[in-house]
Amino acid sequence: MKSLKAAIGVALALVAGVALWEGYKAVGDPDGTSVFGVRILPRTDDAAMPHVLDVLRRLGEPELAGGRPVWRVVFDACLFTLGITAVGFLVGTLVGLLLAVLMQRFRVAERGLLPWVVLSQTVPLVALAPLVAGWGGALSLGPYPWQPWMSVSLIAAYLAFFPVAVGMLRGLQSPTAIGIDLMRSYAAGWWTTLLKLRLPAATPYLFPALRLAGAAAVVGAVVGEISTGTPGGIGRLVIEYSREATSDPAKVYTAMIGAALLGLAVAGFVALVEWPLTRHRRRVLLP
Repeated sequence: MKSLKAAIGVALALVAGVALWEGYKAVGDPDGTSVFGVRILPRTDDAAMPHVLDVLRRLGEPELAGGRPVWRVVFDACLFTLGITAVGFLVGTLVGLLLAVLMQRFRVAERGLLPWVVLSQTVPLVALAPLVAGWGGALSLGPYPWQPWMSVSLIAAYLAFFPVAVGMLRGLQSPTAIGIDLMRSYAAGWWTTLLKLRLPAATPYLFPALRLAGAAAVVGAVVGEISTGTPGGIGRLVIEYSREATSDPAKVYTAMIGAALLGLAVAGFVALVEWPLTRHRRRVLLP
């Protein structure tokens, strides 16, 4: 029942988005809406805002004359970026979990690391990505040279670790004083308390953080592909299609749709993993 409501909510959101797009295109100014000489709403001509039907139709047409359909090109690019995102997501999640456990165990670590964890997210990604690509070019993993996609995965991990570290830290600190005193009365050490009390208590905080981390990893991968020029992914495809914005504006939005669906797919995968793991917990909490 809950999954049906979620599906209906997603469908209604899509319908509302399409209606808003087409409604503004129908009544908006072709030159855009400006206030005090500053444009606050985009132009509504076909070059800037093609009809949704035109974008969907373009997905089924060949990318080039006699070539593959656009939807297949976008799909393959999304698969490439998905692999990069998965690596970055796993690395970022692992780093975030380790930082959270470290900061919970040692108060001095929390005071020393947490401000830097927060500060790390203020660095512009477009400025960081070329540096990561440059550093990676001088590295190697044993006999294996550093690959360009590894730099993109590292950028994705950079964005993914933050919500996991902050959310997991809050979850590990969520047990009540009564629960902690009870574990102490059983002579349970820190490790046993972590496994038996803190980790189960952190589950409601962990999965929302993982969904944010998944979306952040997609953003990092797309921006990383654009900034480093890594070919094959949806980020690079956005740049390539943007060059045809004047002659084929609908084609630009096909790549953007692919990037958006990729983010939704990653968040949906985390939700699917969450459901069987938290179902038992919800059943236990019911009176």
